[in-house]
Amino acid sequence: MSLLLFKLCKVLNTYQKEDNNNLSSPFRGTGGMVYIVPSPIGNLKDITLRALDILKEVDLILAEDTRTTSHLLRHYQISKPISPYHQHNEHKVLQHLIHQLTAGKKMALVTDAGTPGISDPAFLLVRECIKSGIKTECLPGATAFVPALVNSGIPCNRFVFEGFLPVKKGRQSLLKLLAIEERTMIFYESPLRLVKTLENFIEIFGEERQCCISRELSKLFEENRRGTLRDVCEYFKQKAVKGEIVIIVAGKS
Repeated sequence: MSLLLFKLCKVLNTYQKEDNNNLSSPFRGTGGMVYIVPSPIGNLKDITLRALDILKEVDLILAEDTRTTSHLLRHYQISKPISPYHQHNEHKVLQHLIHQLTAGKKMALVTDAGTPGISDPAFLLVRECIKSGIKTECLPGATAFVPALVNSGIPCNRFVFEGFLPVKKGRQSLLKLLAIEERTMIFYESPLRLVKTLENFIEIFGEERQCCISRELSKLFEENRRGTLRDVCEYFKQKAVKGEIVIIVAGKS
């Protein structure tokens, strides 16, 4: 009887070691963990089944905007505590979160749209978790620049992601450096600054440089405008622009 019990315990212990990070496992590890969870960039169906499972199982969801995340959770009938985590409070709450994670809490970090850390908060928390020996895992999923790049018709075998340009200080210096960049360049921009940014590109890169402007990706009124910087700039001067913007610009040939 004791030999049988010993073998059973050995099997269970082996299963626990192999499966203690599976959210559906009854042998989940006791250590804290942060899951970086991509959220839809427009269409709410663009979220993975695994992401939904994790959001249902974690102890706490960290959200860039609790209202936006609450809408997503309600859509999928998920009820979990939500705490704000954004660029204005991330330094303030960081050590408190690390303390909770060290105590064994499982957390999911989500932003308003796309993958956290890509022009959104995540870096500080991930870095501190690594320093503190807390496990982190980033799920694959939605991010705006990948479909914009692939759908642009501009070479995507080599590219550089610049995100949002500086609004004032350092903007011109950076653009002058990028003028000789041979890889395809990717930028994020506000609709309010789109035309001004395109005018800056024309001044520094030249008006004949090929580009593609993508907005409202995955939504009903998705638009991808392709052409030279001059033509695309003139187009957007004639219309009101809404939605998040991804700008793809060909590298120097």
